[in-house]
Amino acid sequence: MQKILLTCAALLTLASAASSSMAADIVAGKSRSAQCAACHGPTGRSVMPQAPNLAGQDEDYLAKQLRDFRSGARQDETMSVIAKALSDTEIDNLAAYFNDQK
Repeated sequence: MQKILLTCAALLTLASAASSSMAADIVAGKSRSAQCAACHGPTGRSVMPQAPNLAGQDEDYLAKQLRDFRSGARQDETMSVIAKALSDTEIDNLAAYFNDQK
């Protein structure tokens, strides 16, 4: 029984370490967000009435929306062009940055 518990603890530790190493980089997201600031504001609080606030939005939601713009599943003339230039890592970093904003 003790052997099973130790094995489970080791697996949980490894899984936690793996997810931490794959976590999005908020600092990189901030540096990549300069282009977003024109419409969504420097911290994700919109400066234009037609652009949504991104600050504090769910990270997974933001990443999905950017991927949808990139793939064409969601259409917007401006966002589709911007999202096409983003890698998966950049999308994850941007989503983490805007999620972190209050």
